[in-house]
Amino acid sequence: MPRTRAQDPDVCGVTAAIAVIDGKWKTALLWALESGPHRPGELRRILPGISEKVMTQALREMESDGLVDREVHDVLPLKTVYSLSDFGVELSEALAPVADWGHRRLDKLAEQRSADDRAVS
Repeated sequence: MPRTRAQDPDVCGVTAAIAVIDGKWKTALLWALESGPHRPGELRRILPGISEKVMTQALREMESDGLVDREVHDVLPLKTVYSLSDFGVELSEALAPVADWGHRRLDKLAEQRSADDRAVS
């Protein structure tokens, strides 16, 4: 989904919301930052499959969309800390029911696989 959809006033609210979390890593970063502020190295340990380049790009887009705050401490080496903004916390809370639905769906799929496995045996 093009990033311009996140700012287009002529789209539905769901489309505008999905546009700011679209992509493989943004929801995972949102989830990781729910537990509190993290430095980039910590985020990469929490999400081992993400590359530094992709993580930086996703965090910059999330910061641009107002979901993430970036704090740079003036020490050597530079210390950068990312945290959810109030707007990011609000989005995270709004997504909680969607996450619950997703877990129920995964449970249902697991039950179906289990039933299919028993039927084959």
